Amino acid sequence: MKRALGPALKILALRMPALAIPALAIPALLFAGTVRAADAPVVVTSIKPIHSLVSAIMQGVGEPELIVDGAASPHTYNLKPSNARALQEAKVIFWVGPGLEAFLEKPLQALGRDASIAELDNAPGLVKLPFREGGAFEAHDDGDEHHEAEAAHGAEADHDDHEHGTFDTHLWLDPMNAKAMAAMITTTLVAADPANALTYQGNAKALDDRLDALDTELKGIVAPVKGKPFIVFHDAYQYFEHRYGIRVAGSITVSPETIPGAERVSEIHRKVGELGATCVFAEPQFEPRLVNVVIEGTRAKSGVLDPEAATLKAGPDLYFTLMRGIADSMKDCLSSA
Repeated sequence: MKRALGPALKILALRMPALAIPALAIPALLFAGTVRAADAPVVVTSIKPIHSLVSAIMQGVGEPELIVDGAASPHTYNLKPSNARALQEAKVIFWVGPGLEAFLEKPLQALGRDASIAELDNAPGLVKLPFREGGAFEAHDDGDEHHEAEAAHGAEADHDDHEHGTFDTHLWLDPMNAKAMAAMITTTLVAADPANALTYQGNAKALDDRLDALDTELKGIVAPVKGKPFIVFHDAYQYFEHRYGIRVAGSITVSPETIPGAERVSEIHRKVGELGATCVFAEPQFEPRLVNVVIEGTRAKSGVLDPEAATLKAGPDLYFTLMRGIADSMKDCLSSA
C-alpha cells in the first residue's frame, strides 16, 4: 500500500487541485532525496591532499571545492576569479596555513569574513618538524640561533610552540598528521553543520581506520630500501622520512619557487658522489632538467616524486594514492640503483 501511495497522490494532485494536498507539496514529495545535498554547506579547500581528507569526511553530504587544482603548486599559485567567488560564498574554508599557501592569506581576510576558517597547521596532536639546514641542505635565512633552539626543543611540538614559517609545512606526508588534521576537519564541519554531524563522525572513524592501515602498508613498502640515501628536488619529505626511517641525503632546493643557481647545482652534483646517493628525484611541477644535470656523470638514477598530488585526480581516495605513489617510487628507484 505504501509503495502505491506516492503515485496515487501525484495523479490525484494533477486531476483534483482542490484536494487538501497543496501543489507546493508535490516537489517536496518528488525531490525529497535531494534536500540533503542542497542543504550541504559550501566548503572550500586549498590543496589536493587536504581536499581528499575533507572529501572523505563529507561523503554522503556534499563535495568540497578545490582551489589549487590540476598540476598547479601552492608554492607558485595565483588566485583565479572563480577561486575568489568560491571563498566569498564559503561557509567553511580549510587550508594548511600561511607557511604553505601564502597566496591565500590576504584573500581569506578580505573574502572569507563570513566563513569558518580552519588553519590545519594548528590541529592538536600534529608532529611539526623544524626546517633543517647545513650539510647537503640549503640554509634558511630565518636565523641560525632560532633553528638551533627549535631543534633542541624536539621534533614533536604543539602548535603554540611554533611560529608560522619556522616549521616544514608538508605536514600531510605523515599519515598520523593526516589523522590529526582529519580530527580538526570533523570538529569544524560538525560545528558548522550539526544536522549532518553523525555522517561526518562516521566517515571520520572510517577514514581514521584507513589511515592506520595505510601506515602499516607504507612501512612494508619502504622497508627494503630504508638504508639507501637519495636526493630530492626540494626538501618536502621530512615527515615521510621521519615516520618511515628512510634516508634523504639532501635537496636541490628548499623552496621550489626559487630556482637554484649554477653554483648550488654544482654543489649538489658533488654531494651526489660524496654521499653515495643512489637516486635523485624530480617533481612533476618543476624543471626536470636540473635533476639530469645533477646526476650527469654519476651512477645515480632519476625518479619522480609527487608530494602535492599534481598528477592525481582530486577526490576522497587521492590521499591514499599519493602516499602509496611516493613509497612505490622510492622503492622502485632505490631497489634498482
